[in-house]
Amino acid sequence: MLEVQDIHVYYGNIHALKGVSLSVGPGEIVTLIGANGAGKSTTLMTISGIRRPRRGTITLDGKRIDTESPEAIVRLGVVQVPEGRRIFPHLTVRENLRIGAFARDDRDDYEADLRRVMELFPRLKERENQLGGTLSGGEQQMLAIGRALMARPRVLLLDEPSLGLAPIIVDQIFEIIREINQSGTAVLLVEQNALAALKLSHRGYVIETGSVRLSGPSDELLTNPEVRRAYLG
Repeated sequence: MLEVQDIHVYYGNIHALKGVSLSVGPGEIVTLIGANGAGKSTTLMTISGIRRPRRGTITLDGKRIDTESPEAIVRLGVVQVPEGRRIFPHLTVRENLRIGAFARDDRDDYEADLRRVMELFPRLKERENQLGGTLSGGEQQMLAIGRALMARPRVLLLDEPSLGLAPIIVDQIFEIIREINQSGTAVLLVEQNALAALKLSHRGYVIETGSVRLSGPSDELLTNPEVRRAYLG
């Protein structure tokens, strides 16, 4: 479904991504793990159109999307939940969710999709008229994911969804990601918690200093001595 082929991305003279290639198939959860500064978030931002590759291609169902605007990429079905959540703090939960549907041409099923998000995140239903900025960190992460779901993604890009959250909330978020995937949405997950990410995902990639070092089925990466030594403790 999503194919990233040999992308090179620069920040000025800094060569941030050095030929990264990866793929996400229909119904898959694919994780991207690596140290801070390895290029994980840059990879997601490039897929989303926020950064432009100097070389390489990104395709969705065989159609190039690396020349499209971020809005157009969302309309095509690739939607990112950014690191740090970035909800609108002065808007209510319901208003934040409504903004998630801004790029959709069809509004007929908006209320049905809103109900689905509220069912997936009952906490949001309880707080739908509360300002986003007054929510806890876990609730804000739920809101950020819910907002992305309102765009009806075919591929959901998740950047560090467990960052700064208590372990019990992390477990809830990961279970919700599993439910989202089982409903038919493919997921590309960037996550510092490598153990949890590999247990959740079907396949994984290990990125180091802007290059993919290892890749394979998640259960194989879990037992790989190099991965265990570097990322699993």
